[in-house]
Amino acid sequence: MLRGAGEDLPVEPLRIGVLGAARISVAAIVGAAQLTGARLVAVAARDHARASAFAAEHGVERVLASYADVLADPEVEAVYNPLANGLHGPWNLAALAAGKHVLTEKPSASNADEAREVRDAAARSGLVFMEAFHYLYHPVAQRILDVAGSGEIGELHHVEVHMEIPSPPDGDLRWSLPLAGGGLMDVGCYGLHLLRVLGRVAGGAPHVTGAAGREHARHRGVDEWLRAELAFPGGATGVVHSSMAADEVRMTAHLVGSRGELSAANFAVPGRDDRIRVTAGGSEREERPGLRPSYAYQLEAFTAAVRDGVPVPTDADDAVATAELIDECYRAAGFAPRPRSAPVG
Repeated sequence: MLRGAGEDLPVEPLRIGVLGAARISVAAIVGAAQLTGARLVAVAARDHARASAFAAEHGVERVLASYADVLADPEVEAVYNPLANGLHGPWNLAALAAGKHVLTEKPSASNADEAREVRDAAARSGLVFMEAFHYLYHPVAQRILDVAGSGEIGELHHVEVHMEIPSPPDGDLRWSLPLAGGGLMDVGCYGLHLLRVLGRVAGGAPHVTGAAGREHARHRGVDEWLRAELAFPGGATGVVHSSMAADEVRMTAHLVGSRGELSAANFAVPGRDDRIRVTAGGSEREERPGLRPSYAYQLEAFTAAVRDGVPVPTDADDAVATAELIDECYRAAGFAPRPRSAPVG
């Protein structure tokens, strides 16, 4: 039910169509919808049987024949795009052209040029466009920003971020250059985004000062790991370690200031580990902001943007700035920015 003037009525559930049956969808949209009351009204995948199984298991109301059919469905008002990286840009553009609000997995496009095209389309449409850097909507991220900006650890000097996971199978789409694969695109973008956000307390946005990486032995042009060094206008430095060839999952952030330090055990997926350790003034404390999934906070923010026009920090302009930094890292490490892909499905 919609809220009327002067009334305090429940918000009408957001009606979402899902493109594909990607693994990330289970946590990022299915679980979030269950926690927030959103409706998953349609799904399509290139493999119809897979889409049917996904719908049956996760309570999606109907299965459609193609992604285009999801965009054409009049009951779908918003689209969630968890496709391979190279398909984010084409289907984000198609969804906006179809008049749908968009929640897209990150990065929003294969490269900065395509991200600018998506941004311009979103601006023309007047629709909500949100890039799914879900971590930023969680209280853990807010505490990182609050502590860094409060002066408790002093002036920010250095930020060290590790975004590392074990190697996906050799045939995984994340190793595909035509589909904009690579470790920086898959996990490293979180670290770059966090450094961009910390620019609020470090004198402005960071720029790349150096980078190095290793190409996958069987996938030319695709980074297995990449280490990027950055500098902020205020003098602080940052390092992002990105890898899809690690021994274990590591998603940590460590901030060093002139009077103390802050460490987050898993800033990127804080619903798995919300521990924050702050050392300052001769004492140390641990904070636990909560294990509620960041995806639920994200979907609530997306719904508020669609229903009430509440701005989101990970909008299309923010997506362009992140894409520019990704491209800058790739070039500094001797890789080319990711190529654009044609829409399929």
